[in-house]
This record gives sequence, structure tokens and C-alpha cells, in this order.
Amino acid sequence: MSDQPSQRQAALDYHAFPKPGKLEIRATKPMANGRDLARAYSPGVAEACLEIKDNAAHAETYTARGNLVAVVSNGTAVLGLGNIGALASKPVMEGKAVLFKKFAGIDCFDLEVNESDPEKLADIVCALEPTFGAINLEDIKAPDCFIVEKLCRERMNIPVFHDDQHGTAIVVGAAARNALHVAGKAFEDIKIVSTGGGAAGIACLNMLLKLGVKRENIWLCDIHGLVYEGRAEDMNPQKACFAQATDLRTLDDVIEGADLFLGLSGPNVLKPEMVARMAKRPIIFALANPTPEILPDAARAVAPDAIIATGRSDFPNQVNNVLCFPFIFRGALDVGATEINDAMQIACVEGIAELARITTSAEAAAAYQGEQLTFGADYLIPKPFDPRLVGVVSSAVARAAMESGVARRPIADLEAYRQKLNQSVFKSALLMRPVFEAAAKAARRLVFAEGEDERVLRAAQAILEETTETPILIGRPEVIEARCEKLGLSVRPGQDFQIVNPENDPRYYDYWTSYHQLMQRRGVTPDLAKAIMRTNTTAIGAIMVHRGEADSLICGTFGEYRWHLNYVQQVLGTHDLRPHGALSLMILEDGPLFIADTHVRSRPSPEELAEITLGAARHVRRFGIEPQIAFCSQSQFGNQAEGSGLRLRQAIEILDSQPRDFVYEGEMNLDSALDPELRQRIFPNSRLHGAANVLIFAHADAASGVRNVLKMKAGGIEVGPILMGMGNKAHIVTPSITARGLLNMAAIAGTPVAHYG
Repeated sequence: MSDQPSQRQAALDYHAFPKPGKLEIRATKPMANGRDLARAYSPGVAEACLEIKDNAAHAETYTARGNLVAVVSNGTAVLGLGNIGALASKPVMEGKAVLFKKFAGIDCFDLEVNESDPEKLADIVCALEPTFGAINLEDIKAPDCFIVEKLCRERMNIPVFHDDQHGTAIVVGAAARNALHVAGKAFEDIKIVSTGGGAAGIACLNMLLKLGVKRENIWLCDIHGLVYEGRAEDMNPQKACFAQATDLRTLDDVIEGADLFLGLSGPNVLKPEMVARMAKRPIIFALANPTPEILPDAARAVAPDAIIATGRSDFPNQVNNVLCFPFIFRGALDVGATEINDAMQIACVEGIAELARITTSAEAAAAYQGEQLTFGADYLIPKPFDPRLVGVVSSAVARAAMESGVARRPIADLEAYRQKLNQSVFKSALLMRPVFEAAAKAARRLVFAEGEDERVLRAAQAILEETTETPILIGRPEVIEARCEKLGLSVRPGQDFQIVNPENDPRYYDYWTSYHQLMQRRGVTPDLAKAIMRTNTTAIGAIMVHRGEADSLICGTFGEYRWHLNYVQQVLGTHDLRPHGALSLMILEDGPLFIADTHVRSRPSPEELAEITLGAARHVRRFGIEPQIAFCSQSQFGNQAEGSGLRLRQAIEILDSQPRDFVYEGEMNLDSALDPELRQRIFPNSRLHGAANVLIFAHADAASGVRNVLKMKAGGIEVGPILMGMGNKAHIVTPSITARGLLNMAAIAGTPVAHYG
């Protein structure tokens, strides 16, 4: 308890600094001059107004309405805080808005309304229809929430969704489907006992009915006991639907033989002795926050095989609405749905449940380090930061909307739509598409030097699922087998991919003799060659490529770049193949930026700089991008006679000696390379047009520094580094690379040199 005050202050500071609140509004169009102003407002804005007046559907074309949701609350049932009022609910609604943006790219206004009368609140919400593409009702007490939602859905022609009801119900439905799968039970056979007759509880029971549970098998209890036929106390039509004709009156009376306990009530409602009387392999959803109806340890003390979910993030199987609402709204908005109907909700259930049953994504594993993310009793539903949610769930919702006839703007190609959604979270996906397409034309064998690394194992799984390439992993088979099992990967060594075991491989003699033959006149004795082929996985991988047993080597997930480079040069270097630079692609919010040389040459000569530039131009075109190359220096178009500017000017002279089919310019400051207006003022006759997309530096320190600043401070995502000059036979990554980065490098390595010149 001692850390509670500090946690409270940390939460308050999070909301207060560096500026109050969690939201701000930013313009999506330039507002830099009078011309922009004349288009954004008077007189140009009138043209957009008239288009919408003539055709209301144009509102989605000329305004943000098609991607704008309102989170509306009157603050009468806020989290576990109760009726705290509209103003005090604002931090929660702001939080909901930023989750919409974070997880689904949906813009959101939070609207806190001082109105407790449900019919008047519905009037207010309905009057907002011209502004928004959809409405998310939030934290409105029961039974008022039922009235508000019903009236709004009847009167509005846009989706209206009460997340406390339906969002909770969808995630509970997904968790229940997978829990029954683990327990070997079926919806139509189970007995359910539920506590909590509020909006969320009733919605969850209605969802379970839609999934196949029989109404007569549902026993609903609230603070007054069992809901039974003839009960008058604290009843409403929603509860009455679940009234049982029985003489039983309490939770303790009805818990006998229950397969599923669903708690949306309060702390410690379910006692251990009650759990002991439930069916074998009981399913317990204790969702009260912050203290659940029963703690997992207490339940397992009497039922070790229990399958348990809570509403808390510090226990497995957190039932969290963020798994649902961003993605169901994303799909609904993108097809112009007029409502969110049962078909769309069930599609959301199925999408969430399906995602948990397949291999966990590397990105989710990275966000939840130390947690077991393998489908089973402790992993029934995906984690909120699983980036695949938007593609899987939103496309399923969009399909259901179209098939059920509520989509005003049907999507012709749902697979392309799903890929577009994935590109919104996997920022490298769009730029990498030409590379993946080229790689798909050739089935190449890629050997990974650090085959026991978790990132490599996840990348190997993705390679087998998404490409035509064959991964080969260097590592101990028993370690790789155990880690695949622990990580929940479906691939297995010896079945799905080949392993080279440094400790005991039948090819060991061939490998050390090949290495010795290459290195015998460089001081390597037979004993040293044997030792290296037992311990140095980069050297082993390079020998495999040298012997034709693999087409390309990927190494460098740990260790220093030039250490790996030494063995790549020793084994694979020839007169025609020699490393002449490392090229990093940085994916930024405003587009891609290539940087060289980041790793290979500390202080390249003019000849080497020219060679780096030629390689960079060739590789940039692999991504479908036309290179615009700037030579970056402290010197600005010849204003310094010495230093890096001199070497860069000499490199440009070398390039100028022959016709080139790409644009390059320099030497110049970095701001001049990226700001065309500044460059025009300083050097009006520049060959560059627009901002440079390739930066060549005369020092590796400068190139690497810019790369790291863009990655750590500007949110840049790196693809690479790409080792230029080795004919795609080897690439050396860096220890910061992710599993997704390794997949991208596999695609780059998977393309024969002939495919890109």
C-alpha cells in the first residue's frame, strides 16, 4: 500500500503535464499563407459546402465526418466511481478518445453532457448527427442507457453503440468461446450463473444467447438475490427476460453444477466453497474492478483446473473493451454502416477469438515481455497491443456489415482493405510491398546466424507464412524446440525449417575444412578453424553461403557490426563482392528517408563515396522510389575549402564523369537537403527538386547519429541496414532490430541481385 500515493501523483502528473489533458486538435492541411487560408475558409470553403448541400454523401469526402466519432456521457455510471457527474467524467472520455486514435486511427471528440433525463439526453445526441460518423455512448447508468441507445438507434442513420453494454459483451463472448474450446464444452450445453443485472451484465447474457446458450440455462443474480418469476424488487424488463420459475433465491442456491460464472457485480461475491460446487473445469469470469468477485488464486485453491478471466491487467485474460470498440467502429465507418447490428457484433466476437487461437504476434510479445502468450487457459483473448487486431477484426466487421445490408459504401476488395489496415499499424508494410513481390518470384534459402534468438524464431514463423523463402537456423535443436514451444509458435525444427547444430552437425568436417582452405594463408590453423566452426555462428552461416548450401546470410542480432562484417568479408568477399556501405531506410510520418553509410566505412574516400551513392540509388529503386540524393556536410555548396565538403565535392566530380540516371546534389547542410525553399534561396540552380529522400554522409558517425535520432526521437522505423556490395549474399542487422524488421530483411535478402540491377 505504501506506493499508492506515488501512483496517484504519477497518474495526476500524466494528465497535467506537459499540457493539461490527453487530446489536442491538429490541422491536416497546410495553413502557411494567404492562399491556404482562402481555400480552408472564405471564399474556398463555400465550394465544399455547396457540394455537400447538393449531395450529403460528399460530407465524407470533404470533411472529417467519415472518420469522426463522439464519445458521449452524462457521468452517471463512470467506471467503478458511480454517478460522479459529467464534468468529472471528462478524463475517462478523453482516455476513450485517445484509445480510438491509438488503436484504429479514428478521430474522436469527447462530449460530457449535463443531462440526467434519458429522453432529453437522446434528443441532444440525435441533434449531433450532422457532425459525426458514429456515436459511442459511455458510462450512462442502467436502465437509462437502454432508453438512450434505443431512441438514438431508432432516430439516427449512423452507428450508435453503447460500449459498456455491447463492447463488454463482445469481449466476454470471445473469451467464452475460447474458454469453452479449452474446456471441451459447448454453448448449448452449459449452465451459466451470473451476478450483476446492470447494462453490461444484461448485454453479456444477450450475447451468450446469440452464441447458442439456452435461456433456461441462465441464472441471473443481483444485489437482491436470484431474479425469479414474480419478483417485484428492483426489476426492469431487461432483467425480467432472465427470470427463472423456481423456489431458489440466492447465488449459493444456484451455483451447483454451473459451468460458467459471469461476474459483473462487486468484490468477493463468489466464495471458494461455491467454486468447489461448480462443474468440472469451471470457467470463472470475475470481472468486477478493481477487486473481482473472487481472486484467481482463491478459485484455483479449490478448483486447480479452473479457467479464469478478470477485468484486471495484472492477471491473465483481462476482459478489456479496447479489444473491441476501436475495431468495430473502424469497420463500420469504412463501409459507411448505418448501424452496428448483431451480425457485425458476432463477427467481432469471432475475429477476436480466432486471433487468440493463432500464433501470437512478435509485436504483442514485445509489448508484454515475460507473459505467456500461447493459446490456452491463460491466454483466451489477444492483448490490446496486438497490431493484427485492426486487420482481422475490422475487416470481419466490414464484411458482416456488407452481407447484412447496412453498408452504404461497400468495399470491393476486402483483402486489399485488410492489407491497408495492416499497413496503418505495420508502417513498413506499404514501402516493403515491392520488395516482397520481387522476393516472391524466387525461393531462396536464408540462413540466420542467431537461430536461438526469439526474434529470429518469430521471423522464421512469419517467413514460412508470408513468403516463399526457406529459413535455416543455426542453433542447438533442443533450445530452439523449447523456445518455439514456450513462445506458442507452430513451427518446429526439423519439420518446418532446417537446423545447423554448432555442437554436433554431420557437416562439421566439411565446414571447418572449407574455412581453413579459405583462411590458411591468413594465419588460421586447422585447430583454429575447428574452434571457429564450433563457436562462431556468423562464420558458419557465411561458409554455408560460400558452399552453396544457403543463398544469403542474416546475422547481427547481437554483437558489434564490424565483428560480423569481418567474417562476412573473410568468407564471401571477392574481387567483385566487397562491402562498400550500409544503407538504412527510415520510415517517418512524412515519408521514407534513406541514410548511408551508417556502419561500414568510418571516413569514406571520394571514390568510396561515389560507390556508396551508386549502391544507394540502386537499392532505393527496389522500394519503387526514385532517388533524390543529397550529399550532407557542414560545408554548404563550396563555402568551406577543407574537411568533409572537399571529399564530397570530389565524389560528385567522379559521378559527373559519366552519365547517371538519378539526381544527386551537394555538398549541403542537412536542412538544405530537406527544405526545398531554403535550398532555393541558397542555391537556386540545384539539380534537386523537392526534399531529398537519400542522405549521403562523409562520416559514419554523422550518418549513424542521424539514424539513431530519427529512430529514438522522431519515431522512425528502420528497415535495414542493407549491406551494399555483397550481391545480397549477406546482411548484418543491429541488436535493436525487431522480429518484423528481420522479416523485412528476409524479403530484401530473398531477392536475387538480378531482380534489382
